[in-house]
Amino acid sequence: MADTCGQVLLGSGLTVLSHPLMYIKVLVQVGHEPLPPTLGRNLFGRQVYQLPGLFAYAKHIIKIDGKSGLFNGLAPRLCAGTIGTIVHSRVLQVVGGGQKAEEGSLQHVVNETTREMIARSCATIVTHPFHVITLRCMVQFIGREAKYSGVFDSVITVYREEGILGFFAGLIPRLLGDVLSLWICNMLAHLINTYAIDDSMSHTSEIKNCSQAVTGFLASMLTYPFVLVSNLMAVNNCGLAGGLPPYAPIYPTWLDCWSHLSREGNMSRGNSLFFRKLPVGKTYAIDQKRFF
Repeated sequence: MADTCGQVLLGSGLTVLSHPLMYIKVLVQVGHEPLPPTLGRNLFGRQVYQLPGLFAYAKHIIKIDGKSGLFNGLAPRLCAGTIGTIVHSRVLQVVGGGQKAEEGSLQHVVNETTREMIARSCATIVTHPFHVITLRCMVQFIGREAKYSGVFDSVITVYREEGILGFFAGLIPRLLGDVLSLWICNMLAHLINTYAIDDSMSHTSEIKNCSQAVTGFLASMLTYPFVLVSNLMAVNNCGLAGGLPPYAPIYPTWLDCWSHLSREGNMSRGNSLFFRKLPVGKTYAIDQKRFF
């Protein structure tokens, strides 16, 4: 119990610190570009037009809503984090260790990854309604709505307008992305630790921890489209300007959303908040002005 409380406190602190970053990322994901591109330099020193990065976007939000505006949607996100940590911990206890296998073996990795997959999936399903409310509280910035103003009021709003299914908008791609990311990360790390790292090497444990971090980053990059599609479906056609045309068509299913983003070449939109290259001929919904 003490470990769970510690995880909740640590997770809550990290959530508060990272919230402005997630807030800006979500606005970029839905296509909100309120600032014109600026002339800058890419990694190779070449002059190119770039979309405003993290800090310029943050200044824009502060100018409109003040510093507190960077924390829109924080309350439901904290609820999701707290409940998710508790559910994750309890499910791991219930699932147990299963059949024993030699530590470091492929069977051991499969067993542990399966346990973690079950625990994460349960936590994701239980907390997804709070995730949906979090995203909608953020996207309200675009149309200056106040439809989702609190956790309990937002729950009532979603249920009244969309029923139970409204709380689980975008759940399937989110679950798929989480599961794929977990398996890619753990299996790649196992292959690297088994066949590329010699146990006789110095600092073996540090190297293995580093390989886990690298494979985790790679897995998150590969599965990012699932995150993007999930977030877009969570706000699509919910009555907010950010989930309606011209920002996005009305998507019947998440597969339609995926197909549309793929055709436009926008599967990585919002993946990076720095060195954001301006797409040629892109029309932004903020003022329908075309930049070249």
